[in-house]
Amino acid sequence: MSEHKVVLITGVSSGIGRAAALTFKARGCQVFGTVRDINSASPLNGIALTEMDVRDEHSVQQAIERVIAKAGRIDVLVNSAGVSLVGAVEETSVEEATRLFDTNFFGALRTTRAVLPHMRSQKSGRIVNVSSVLGFLPAPFMGIYAASKHALGGMSETLDHELRGSGVRATLVEPSFTRTKLDVNSAETAEKIAFYEDARGQTLGTILKQVSTASLPESVAGVIVIGALGPWKMRHTPGGEATLLARLRRFAPASVVSKGLRKAFGMKE
Repeated sequence: MSEHKVVLITGVSSGIGRAAALTFKARGCQVFGTVRDINSASPLNGIALTEMDVRDEHSVQQAIERVIAKAGRIDVLVNSAGVSLVGAVEETSVEEATRLFDTNFFGALRTTRAVLPHMRSQKSGRIVNVSSVLGFLPAPFMGIYAASKHALGGMSETLDHELRGSGVRATLVEPSFTRTKLDVNSAETAEKIAFYEDARGQTLGTILKQVSTASLPESVAGVIVIGALGPWKMRHTPGGEATLLARLRRFAPASVVSKGLRKAFGMKE
């Protein structure tokens, strides 16, 4: 796929989505970015902002129709909108888990279903789902977030099989921790159980330390552009830690991976 494509990116208010919008624009693409509240959104030079709440079916459909009306097509959809949650699985209520999945998984499903009829009719398109290394690895006290990214990965791989022959492909970008508000300002579960207190605090401290030295969103944005405009492959991991973790997950024994994760998060054996 070449430049000069029409690109729709969800969640461009900050972080990876915002960086991706600017990177696509620099490549000559016509870029539309979604925000939940158009009136409070910060402007992005050269990016057409459109209001969309990925948790609302009607809002998604309306936003897609506005982009089609203005641009006539959508060549690339980047599902970047996401939320996080820190807490033990036992501390997580079903309501909290449902809210997270409504954005991270069902939000991507809603936007994907809305653009696919247009992409299939034009016989081309690329759907880029922004996942995480937690989509193929576990992480203590981020179980529900990891579950949503595992689900997104499974859906993406299945979707790509189903779309073969249509001209549309689906792909995943799986970064590690990135210096964004999502990682720094993660919501915490309302319930706190004393048994988990020490390990939870240790894990939170480790996460914040890793984020402080992590890659900038622009590095992930560059990989998203490659995933959208370059030759297709199923999974893209930004260089460095993300690539290393992907290789470890693929080639190292499960016991070695588990031991390494626990050590990285400062947890006891």
